[in-house]
Amino acid sequence: MKIETANEALSLADAYIDIHCHQTGALQTVEILSITTQDFDVTATHNSFYSLGLHPWHLDEEDAETALGKISAASQDPHLLAIGECGLDKAIATPLAMQIPAFIHQIKLASQLGKPLIIHCVRAFDELIQIKKSTPNTETPWIIHGFNGKPALAEQLLRHGVYLSFGAALLNPRSHAGKALSGTPADHLFLETDAANVSIDAIYAAAAKMLGLDIATLRQQILSNFKRVFLND
Repeated sequence: MKIETANEALSLADAYIDIHCHQTGALQTVEILSITTQDFDVTATHNSFYSLGLHPWHLDEEDAETALGKISAASQDPHLLAIGECGLDKAIATPLAMQIPAFIHQIKLASQLGKPLIIHCVRAFDELIQIKKSTPNTETPWIIHGFNGKPALAEQLLRHGVYLSFGAALLNPRSHAGKALSGTPADHLFLETDAANVSIDAIYAAAAKMLGLDIATLRQQILSNFKRVFLND
């Protein structure tokens, strides 16, 4: 769905919210397109909501200073709703000693801009929680996208005020996502498609069934979360 202004999004009580996707165009859906800084054209005009960040996978392609400059240049664009995805990943060759400074730079920039963080985290939750505890500004919302961890990890993150966004893992009965979802407070919940070949309404349907809610109630709750976290409403 093409949304020109935040006010339009606010009026869509019956809309689906997809806070992290890699392609747009779903019907009756407010989408946040994830764009990496190395793919970002600062001269381009954006007609849909997006997030912008230096992903840990691409630290060998673009330095943090250049990436932060692009994010700062885009900061006045009303369609830029979040910083990220950014974060930490122990499953790649790039050492954490290189990843952590880039992540912290984006945390600070998100704080300055008053925008939430969309976070990619793989096998580095201890380090992420330590950074969260040592970050002086607690107002910036942190959202772990594509969460598929165990309920105990979800509980630990939630204690630190982190939001959890669930995706296609909810459709896999063998994943941890369903159990983690069941313990996630409704006001700290988001849903997404990421890069999966699945519709956001299918993910909503799975989540609603697991939570024992009707889809309309779940849509209203996530819209409320979206307005509060992304639109400062």
